[in-house]
Amino acid sequence: MCSGSGKLRTPAGPGCSRLCGSVCGVRLRTEPSGCPGMMEQVGKRSGPAARLDTILRHLSPGLGAAPVPISVPTSAQVSAVAHPGRFRYTLDNDVLTVEQRQFYEDNGYLLIRKLVSDEDIERFRKEFVRICKREVKPPGAMIMKNESLRSQYGQSEKVVNKVQDFQEDEELFRYCTLPEVLKYVECFTGPNIMAMHTMLINKLPDSEKQTFLHPMHQDLHYFPFRPADLIVCSWTAMERADESNGCLIVQPGTHKLTLKPHDYPKWEGKTNKLFHGLLDEDETIPKVHLVMERGDTVFFHPLLIHGSGINKTSGFRKSISCHFASSECYYIDVKNTTQEHLEKELAEMVQKKYDTAHLKLMDIWNFRARLVQGERINL
Repeated sequence: MCSGSGKLRTPAGPGCSRLCGSVCGVRLRTEPSGCPGMMEQVGKRSGPAARLDTILRHLSPGLGAAPVPISVPTSAQVSAVAHPGRFRYTLDNDVLTVEQRQFYEDNGYLLIRKLVSDEDIERFRKEFVRICKREVKPPGAMIMKNESLRSQYGQSEKVVNKVQDFQEDEELFRYCTLPEVLKYVECFTGPNIMAMHTMLINKLPDSEKQTFLHPMHQDLHYFPFRPADLIVCSWTAMERADESNGCLIVQPGTHKLTLKPHDYPKWEGKTNKLFHGLLDEDETIPKVHLVMERGDTVFFHPLLIHGSGINKTSGFRKSISCHFASSECYYIDVKNTTQEHLEKELAEMVQKKYDTAHLKLMDIWNFRARLVQGERINL
């Protein structure tokens, strides 16, 4: 259950932890209704998730069943002046100003200038190049390429469009643990933080085919966990992003809408795998192009409708991002929902890559999830 402030509220039994979904030291994975479901001890998994772990350990012996948690102290302090009922999407602390909180409340995103240092961004860029050259092979990472360019450029950053799921690459995963980033993330998720979805995007120069145009969409379409208000994306520009090279485009205020049906847009020859978009886009809602400089970071709600244009320059527009969620969030069953066809498509991809069967969407996300701060509770 989500309170007006965005925090989960669950009753605690006598002598038990007050953390959400915790009874006598055994964590509960709750069902969509919020009622306790399958009991599962921390650090242990069964069924398809365990099989996926086994396969991945076989492919990459150093991976292990669960990453070692990174201990980062909580940063947000309880504010002396609370605003009960006024803010739904942010938590009371001394990090965000009232004006920043109100902006996020109204628009669903918040841009923080020069948050990530040039030194860190350069380290991320160098690691990306090493991955492109296959000098580094992060276990479980999905490397998206434009295969038509390989004969011309070989193994280089001029071919790779995206590195997704880099949670096992310690250098890139540093982004998810940066104190300056987590300080803001905690304003939306609370102190127990999971890194759920990681990406380094290298938007290639595009052609008239508009291959790398990303349709307007809501990120919650991809996520089988809730509540949405305890999820936030941190997206950092690794170089200047503007209309010429395909910056982010947002529709302010759309985070207040419900999750809309998504599928591949009806663009012949212009779609990438899993680049789903809204089936019914409201063109009357104004769009804002987020012009960002190197190190600028935008935090946005998973229901905010957004996308990106094509890169009309000869350069490469890089960004690094992570979707964070409170570990108090819970997995849902997407059967008979608008997300069911996504589960089927994604499961087929993973099954083909790892030769495993009977995967559910939550099993895939359980593998991706990694603790970055506080305590792992449900996710």
